[in-house]
Amino acid sequence: MTTSRFADTSAGRRILVRGVNWLGDAVMTTPALQRLREALPEAHITLLTHEKLSDLWQGHPSLDAIIPFPSGESPWTVAGRLRAEGFHTALVLPNSPRSALEVWLARIPQRVGHARRWRNWLLTQAVVPRPGQGRMPKRSANEVKRLVRSPVGTPPPAIGHPHSRTTHQIYDYLHLAAALGANPEPLPPKLEISAAELRQAEDAFLGNPRDQVPGAVPGKPLILLGLNPGAEYGPAKRWPMASFAAVVRESHRRIGNCLWLTFGVKGDWELCEEVARLAGGGVRNLAGKTSLRQLMALLKLCRVVLTNDTGPMHVAAALGTPVVVPFGSTSPELTGPGLPGDTRHRLLRATAPCSPCFRRECPIDFRCMTGISAERVVAAIQGALVSE
Repeated sequence: MTTSRFADTSAGRRILVRGVNWLGDAVMTTPALQRLREALPEAHITLLTHEKLSDLWQGHPSLDAIIPFPSGESPWTVAGRLRAEGFHTALVLPNSPRSALEVWLARIPQRVGHARRWRNWLLTQAVVPRPGQGRMPKRSANEVKRLVRSPVGTPPPAIGHPHSRTTHQIYDYLHLAAALGANPEPLPPKLEISAAELRQAEDAFLGNPRDQVPGAVPGKPLILLGLNPGAEYGPAKRWPMASFAAVVRESHRRIGNCLWLTFGVKGDWELCEEVARLAGGGVRNLAGKTSLRQLMALLKLCRVVLTNDTGPMHVAAALGTPVVVPFGSTSPELTGPGLPGDTRHRLLRATAPCSPCFRRECPIDFRCMTGISAERVVAAIQGALVSE
């Protein structure tokens, strides 16, 4: 294990971690935060995070304090608040120029972050990318069309470095934490939810759950399952809603006594409502109705969550809930749930030669997602239930 150069003097040391701005990315930073806490057990560690994510970190053992900032707050205003805190060190997790500018303006003496154009001069230690760091450049529409015309069995050209378990994004954050002496070996992403929050979520959202389960068998335990059919990045990450509905119908036939909870932001409500309508029952639409902490509690209560590659996928896995994920335009080697290789999760792909393309919209026929059948997904859910 790497020994921290601050290990003997971490008492009283004030460290600021500038957090990332997206839910899934934030979850993937938790192994680095855990390793930082291990290396500097006596330091005071504060996370600077967008206010939309501040509740995610409630009670997290790696942190001593949270400083939230709202959308629209300028780097100068943020820096002014940071200066009053007297931080010794800043660990900048995002790659943006703004995040480095904030800590430079705050006059934090030691500023560590990834080396990137337009911001290296703002850092006292610009960390070069680790060997084999994964990249996610988009394939062009012409390249996608050319690949699908290739002879069957022709492997697609790699994008950036060849993908493997060690190209996962959690290794990038661990690499940064290692610059402060942390152990770069991976840990599973981890979030915290209390027993009281679980009970409150049950009381608020799960009253009389059997009333919505078609053909519920008296005396047979109810199986609570989660469904997340949205994805903010774009439609290329979304498995078809008709396929989600087919899984709900088939799960009632094969598994029985299933209640599906659909999750999403307020803008996903109509999508989830259409899935519920196509499924014909057994679905409770909670899109836009939960706080972030309530979402976390409900994901924890689910036995399995069927989800696209999006933020709630990472949250569920970090809370210990198995996930089943159809992957199309993105790569599970780069942004898959949990610790790479965790066999509790089922990550499904079709054999589309253009996948992953990392595009927001498919320029052809969406074969990477339509090639994943509902029957295959139901079998994966059954396997995850058996393996719990």
